[in-house]
Amino acid sequence: MHTQVAAKRVADSEVEQFQTIMPNHLNGAGRVFGGQLAAWIDVVGGIVATRHANHNVTTAAIDNLQFKEAVYENSIVVLHGKMTYVGKTSMEVRVDSFVEDLSGERKLVNTAYLVEVALDDDGKPVQVPGLICETFQERAEWEAGERRRELRKQRRREAF
Repeated sequence: MHTQVAAKRVADSEVEQFQTIMPNHLNGAGRVFGGQLAAWIDVVGGIVATRHANHNVTTAAIDNLQFKEAVYENSIVVLHGKMTYVGKTSMEVRVDSFVEDLSGERKLVNTAYLVEVALDDDGKPVQVPGLICETFQERAEWEAGERRRELRKQRRREAF
């Protein structure tokens, strides 16, 4: 018997996380180590997907790690994650990373899209709730998510 899962709003699983950059987060050039930022992005993406699916998840892909701003010691990094698109068992999460200065102004460091897959207790993919897009921006993200999903399929076919 097929069980229908109630849809959720984007806001139901949205997450914001803050990090202070400490000396152990830096690379040899005195900037935040990209791998550290990638790990925080992965954590935020996983939390958003877990909250949406009400299941454990695994990261299947992370798109686009281009660093637009340098991040230095004592900076505040803000990671904002939200659901953008859902399939049957997979979900796309957008995580925006910002560096915040002492005045509270934020500059975009990176935007990443993660593909997360919901898992049942046996580690098998399980159906996820639909996504209710309430705003123009949320609907635009959904449509862009459909295009990104097709691009990912094309890349897999081409062994990209």
